[in-house]
Amino acid sequence: MKVRTLFLFSLYIVLVVCLVPFLLFCMLFGIREPLYAIGKWAMRLSRRILGLELEVKGLEAVDRKMSYVFMANHLSFIDGPLLFTLIPQNVRVILKKVIFRLPVLGLGMKHVGFVPVDRKGTSGGQASISRAVRQIKERGYSFLIFPEGTRSLDGTMGRFRRGGFYLALESGSPILPIVIQGTFETMPKGEFFVKKGRVRVIFQRPIPVQGYDFDHLPDLMDRVRLAIAASAVLLEEK
Repeated sequence: MKVRTLFLFSLYIVLVVCLVPFLLFCMLFGIREPLYAIGKWAMRLSRRILGLELEVKGLEAVDRKMSYVFMANHLSFIDGPLLFTLIPQNVRVILKKVIFRLPVLGLGMKHVGFVPVDRKGTSGGQASISRAVRQIKERGYSFLIFPEGTRSLDGTMGRFRRGGFYLALESGSPILPIVIQGTFETMPKGEFFVKKGRVRVIFQRPIPVQGYDFDHLPDLMDRVRLAIAASAVLLEEK
């Protein structure tokens, strides 16, 4: 367990250092996709090194020509990287501003279109949503959102925040709920080392946002939450 995690961490340091010249080249010429592809490759390599066994269902529900706001329950630090590799689209993520301070990695994420958010004030969140909406409309990106906003402390689903739902409404993109199970056991909040284990992921049918407005946002939030919770219960029963 510890050996795998430490090996992966060391590998990332070497990879990041080697990528510096390529990153500068991409930034100079406005190139994004090759850098994005390297990121996906690195995440796929990570899950193999960590010994994660995957069971994935429902990918046929994803229309690769459409933009979605993917919403998933949040159990572990590895949820984001894992789903990043599984979503068969140009998907971006809204991340805490502090993550973009990481040397090299932060510059790379910002260059390919990941969006920083400052959670200290509502204006920062609104600016991030507006930026993400522009990327959906202008570049056809999809976005991965964890509506709970933070990882679960006990494996149960927490209260949903509104930001991702504003993104869906303002962009007109359907919400595609995702259920993830098993990552809490492999790397709960507060743990640094990743355990080997089985992870199950279910992509559900998209939920259109047409017919909803900001006054009926709680109804949309309840619908998405119920979809994720119901599938999570079915997974637990298996």
